[in-house]
Amino acid sequence: MRGHGGMPMRPMGDVRELKARGLDRSVAARAWGLTKPYRKRLAAFLALIMVAAGVSAVPPLVIARIIDVTIPNEDVGELVLLFVGLLTIGLAVAAVSMIERWLSSSIGEELILDLRTMLYRHVHGMPISFFTRTQTGSLITRLNNDVIGAQQALTGTLGGIVDNLIGVTVTLVVMFALEWRVTLVAIALLPLFVIPARIVGRRLQALSREGMGLNAEMNTVMTERFHVAGALLVKLFGRVDREVETFHDKADRVAQIGVKQALTGRSLFAALGFVGSLATALVYLVGGLVVIDGGIEVGVVVALGLYVTQLYGPLAQLSNARVDLMTALVSFERVFEVLDLPRTIAERDDALELRAPRGHVTFDHVWFRFPATSGSSLESLEGPRAEHDDEASDWILRDIDLDVPPGTMVALVGPSGAGKSTLSTLVPRLHDVTEGRVLLDGHDVRDLTLDSVADSIGIVSQDPHLFHDSIAANLRYARPDATDEDLVAVARAARIHDTIARLPDGYDTIVGERGYRLSGGEKQRVSIARVLLKDPAVVVLDEATAHLDTESERLVQAALAEILQGRTSLVIAHRLSTVVDADVIVVLEEGRIVERGSHPELLAAGGLYAELARTQLFSAARS
Repeated sequence: MRGHGGMPMRPMGDVRELKARGLDRSVAARAWGLTKPYRKRLAAFLALIMVAAGVSAVPPLVIARIIDVTIPNEDVGELVLLFVGLLTIGLAVAAVSMIERWLSSSIGEELILDLRTMLYRHVHGMPISFFTRTQTGSLITRLNNDVIGAQQALTGTLGGIVDNLIGVTVTLVVMFALEWRVTLVAIALLPLFVIPARIVGRRLQALSREGMGLNAEMNTVMTERFHVAGALLVKLFGRVDREVETFHDKADRVAQIGVKQALTGRSLFAALGFVGSLATALVYLVGGLVVIDGGIEVGVVVALGLYVTQLYGPLAQLSNARVDLMTALVSFERVFEVLDLPRTIAERDDALELRAPRGHVTFDHVWFRFPATSGSSLESLEGPRAEHDDEASDWILRDIDLDVPPGTMVALVGPSGAGKSTLSTLVPRLHDVTEGRVLLDGHDVRDLTLDSVADSIGIVSQDPHLFHDSIAANLRYARPDATDEDLVAVARAARIHDTIARLPDGYDTIVGERGYRLSGGEKQRVSIARVLLKDPAVVVLDEATAHLDTESERLVQAALAEILQGRTSLVIAHRLSTVVDADVIVVLEEGRIVERGSHPELLAAGGLYAELARTQLFSAARS
């Protein structure tokens, strides 16, 4: 919680903007609903705040009695007793503060855990198109900064408002009971305290917002340049000095903002300190005059002076309570924004689990185009949008009718942009068809559970992703319960075991970010081993050998022959030499199937496939 003397910082949104907006009761109600598991602890937390506020009002009264009664009466016994009382109150306040802090942190951290888990789960349920449009840094900010901001709304803002409200109420009641005239003098100076706090507070808020933006720019530069691909680009173009200069400029602006924030904050606290000193001096001046007139005792004036120090901080903060509350709710709004994004690839309530899949794939008059982004993405997560981003795309696939019996190898060929990769993504439901159906063993994939569809299909892409972990951990991602013997078996089948065995740490070797410590061919064979461990009924090979040298391609082709045995396969390839043995070759152009048949049949037909074959043969001859 914030102390009474601390000024609230508002890093999000403009103050005038926040004041202009009304309280969104639906957001507040939904945020309150998230506290259901913690209601008992939250009630105890608020109760302890009230207890601490009440107990904190006692010491000035004890001090007043010591000055006015105990010392004049030379009552040593009472003096010792009051000393023990003050000590006990101090210990009690410390104990209550510790319990209050434990409750605050336990509620806050568990809420952060719940919100992050909800967001993480929801984001992983979004279609792949969501990730192609979203800036990773912006998404991570939602899971970090905004979630923490939402948590602070409960244990920070709510607790602070209750704390300050109770503190001010108790203090004013006691002060008026002691001496109403001196209390009125203290309250009369409140505008001198609140006005500077508001003016400088706005300046601090603007500087804080600017500082966050500059920090985000600096972090973006670091994130992009510290990535393996980014660092490689910098080195290849010899731009290290320019990068250092660019980073220095951004870091320098962050430093300058930091200095401005420090000076502005110090000037605010200096001004508030002066006003507080003036208020205390006036209390002693007016109180002293009342004492001289015989109206009150000296100890009462001392107590009033102590109460003034407890009054101004909470009053200043309460004057900004509405803005604090609006700011807190903005964090919840930003979290709910992501949680409310519809999952366009959703599992039906009565979805069937596909057991013992055979791998029979059917495309039944399939049409597909990418839908408008407005329903499944957030502009605030994407950055700049193109003019027509909110419109559906042109047709990518047009009336695709194709039956792939179990164990059949079907090659998909055609010029770039023909729709080959898009067609393959419809089987594992990375996208859903716009019209028509994709069937797996006679079931519309939309009627099956997502997990059973995923378990039935394995994909080997031209740029497989490996996590920054050991080879064994990357393999076990396909089947966590796999034994060491299982790993060796699939690695042998993928023609990668001997390479792994020669590494100093063997299967415990860390592959680096995205597998950059392995060559392209090695990384590809590890990914093939991973798919073999998964043991799917359907395999999709998306340009799996496109970027490999001759030797790596030979090893990968041998591994692919292993993975395709007895499985249905959809093979996408630009190199026609890799698919000449396919059971059926399907030729796509502008989203339509224009030819289908075996390699000799298509060559004899003299159509697009024959033209592609001649072009590749001519290119190979020239090279």
